[in-house]
Amino acid sequence: MADTHSKQPLILIDGSSWLFRAYHVLPPLTNSQGEPTGAIYGMTNMLNKFMRDYPDESIVVVFDPPGPTFRSDMFADYKAHRPPVPEELIAQFDGLWAVIQSLGLPLVQVGGVEADDVIGTLAKQAESEVLIVTGDKDMAQLVDDRVKLLDTMQDRTTDVAEVHNKFGVGPERIADYLALVGDTSDNIPGVAKVGPKTATKWLAHYDSLDGVIAAADDIKGKVADNLRAAVDDLPLYKDLATIRCELDLSEENLDLTRREIDSERFEALCQTYDMRRFLRTESNSAARDDASPDNAEPETSSNAIYHTVLDDAALGRLRDALATAKLICVDTETDALSAMTSNLVGLSFAVTVDEAWYLPLAHDYPGAPDQLALERVQAELGPILADATIAKLGQHIKYDVNVLRRHGLPLAGVAHDTMLASYVLNSTATRHDMDSLARTYLNRATTKFETVAGKGVKQLTFNQIDLETAAPYAAEDAEITLRLHAELQRRLAELPTQKQLYDQTEIPLLSALADVEATGVCVDEELLVRISRELAERMQTLADTAYAAAGEAFNLGSPNQIKTILFDRLGLPVIRKTPKGAPSTAEDVLEELADQHELPRLIVDWRELSKLRSTYADKLPGQINPATGRIHTSYHQAVTATGRLSSSDPNLQNIPIRTESGRRIREAFVAPPGWQILAADYSQIELRIMAHLSGDPGLLAAFNDERDIHTATASEVFGVELVAVSADQRRAAKAINFGLMYGMSAHGLSRQLDVSRAEASAYIERFFERFAGVSRYMENTRTQAKAQGYVETLFGRRLYLPEISARQATRRQAAERAAINAPLQGTAADLIKKAMLAVHADTELAARMVMQVHDELVFEVPADEADDCARRITSLMANIAQLDVALIAETGIAANWQQAH
Repeated sequence: MADTHSKQPLILIDGSSWLFRAYHVLPPLTNSQGEPTGAIYGMTNMLNKFMRDYPDESIVVVFDPPGPTFRSDMFADYKAHRPPVPEELIAQFDGLWAVIQSLGLPLVQVGGVEADDVIGTLAKQAESEVLIVTGDKDMAQLVDDRVKLLDTMQDRTTDVAEVHNKFGVGPERIADYLALVGDTSDNIPGVAKVGPKTATKWLAHYDSLDGVIAAADDIKGKVADNLRAAVDDLPLYKDLATIRCELDLSEENLDLTRREIDSERFEALCQTYDMRRFLRTESNSAARDDASPDNAEPETSSNAIYHTVLDDAALGRLRDALATAKLICVDTETDALSAMTSNLVGLSFAVTVDEAWYLPLAHDYPGAPDQLALERVQAELGPILADATIAKLGQHIKYDVNVLRRHGLPLAGVAHDTMLASYVLNSTATRHDMDSLARTYLNRATTKFETVAGKGVKQLTFNQIDLETAAPYAAEDAEITLRLHAELQRRLAELPTQKQLYDQTEIPLLSALADVEATGVCVDEELLVRISRELAERMQTLADTAYAAAGEAFNLGSPNQIKTILFDRLGLPVIRKTPKGAPSTAEDVLEELADQHELPRLIVDWRELSKLRSTYADKLPGQINPATGRIHTSYHQAVTATGRLSSSDPNLQNIPIRTESGRRIREAFVAPPGWQILAADYSQIELRIMAHLSGDPGLLAAFNDERDIHTATASEVFGVELVAVSADQRRAAKAINFGLMYGMSAHGLSRQLDVSRAEASAYIERFFERFAGVSRYMENTRTQAKAQGYVETLFGRRLYLPEISARQATRRQAAERAAINAPLQGTAADLIKKAMLAVHADTELAARMVMQVHDELVFEVPADEADDCARRITSLMANIAQLDVALIAETGIAANWQQAH
């Protein structure tokens, strides 16, 4: 490691936070070769400006490493909620590293260690003054007389006094503070319902987290119960929040010397990434601080006129404008996020990009002006909104459909959705919220909700926001959406297959999904209470057994305590270590250790029951809508890369079916009196798609002869007659069939089947010998993906793969696996969507669709028409597309979902 003990001021830049800021602020720029460059451009611009502001100081740029860090092993949920790094951003890493080095700036990245810890260690080792450039509140614990923070976004410097002013505690208590309030950015839970005020009060009174823990039994009030419930985990939470400042970086051979810019290399990189404006300088010491590409800096204003509709005359003008329009952009403002429980606060409209309207209905802050009654709006605008001959447009308009329907304003003629247009264009290029789309496709900076409503516990609901602020914000949404529509449709028009997918599948599906959401599904609340009790009893039994096996009681949900018990007390072998050298307690490690001691299996089983109980048995009753008596999930069309639907509040896609406890939860999804549950599930859909896409004669013959596909595979792989295939051989063949589609290695198969790697390799080799068409398909798909940068489903849905030619093998191989998987999973997603549309369009069908889960559709059907509904639904699903193998839908009818599946 280089000597950092210099008197020269040291500046440590939190490079990861700057990188993500650059990536998300700029549109998705590309160079002439079609390579993404937005993050490189933005980061280069920020660094150059900073170098001009600090021409003589030592500047070091520190990045997080790829993959998990030691905190992930300490706490499995650490940062688990964060989405994966976008592939388009990963593709820019190598170029960005080269640019930073050409600028003469030291670049530091330590495997398995977060940038915070590296920065903390360098800051404490330095003898000079230190300026840490970051917006991360965790870093406040590093502040002292020498160390200050600089947030360039806020242009604000934080010293010791400012830490006290902002947090109510000093730097030495920031980790204690974060342990109590939690840290949503890192997924540290904290103590339920303990906010900054309570945390600072406790720390002031009891001096430290240890003091709070010691006094937990004496603290009064309802929130103190939450403290006592979390007391065993608080040391872990503090440990997670504590920045390590004593790392041994000697083996990293860090060179922290700022050097002269390598002008020749920098200029070459600017040419490669089409950043020529950085070269417009009188010298090569740094690029111009105002350099930016055409349209790189988002516009923040509009020339559109915004109207606020408060009286009958203004309502009449709005009505006339809407009545003569060919396309109406409509958006709702509500007081909550749920389409099934929120109240309608106002409506915004646009029919041209030159003007937009906001029609407030329920702003009720003190001094709010009189607003038009909902009944008046229903009379004047209701017929227009319900007119299917007038096309309607929105951003995530499914939400608006259900809000408006509940408020007596049914919306017909839904023809466009900018969120779905962006998603079909490129599912992974950007997030599909309006702010991201405006920045990406219009180069427009929009007004954020937090700007008008505030943040955190003080955030206002929209009805509490004054009209002078609310009206421009709401009207802007409609104007921006209309502008986005024009740009996205222009791009879709150049891709006829994707345009067809958008017009014929995604747009009509949103109306079908809106109906499914509005219908909801029945659950047996009393049964869920009993299941929760059963799970609690089983958890306690497992815990008691675990305590006996361990020789002491401990927290089964604490990775730290588990590590101590397993490796220190019981002396079990260390299967894998964390980057810091500590024994890993990850779930796959526990699974492997289960062969050597009963305790790891008990811990795994306890965790499964705990998750089921907290996520479903305890939570579902509280999600029953009091107005309907049913649960109304939200389905998301624009989340997964492959086209599959997802759901939330509650998530109905992840209720396990392979475990007894998961099946027990499914029993609580029931039919109302006089009805039954009908579940219709595509049989082995992805294997059938593989047979069709690969054209392999063996797979095609097996399906067309209606043989059991896993038995047929076992017969081929193990060289035995069909009748002689054993249960173990069929199980192995099933693992091979599904595993190879998703890129499972011989190592993975050997672990799944509990056989040697050589034996697993032999199985795979025989499979590809017998099913050579599958091998050819996989190789052709990889080759095609590398040539064109994307793969497509059978119906034209695209998945772009910027990592398919990455130099790093692990990234390239992951992209290759995705290239093979996406056409299969994506085609299956397209088929189930088309099936939903067919069933939804059958007006003579008595069934009510209540859920969609992966390859399954779930209905409520009248008991006396159940068999007829089953025949019609299976026929619709089987005939939705013509493949080289038959599509088979299997149905079940029963009083609850589990029995019907």
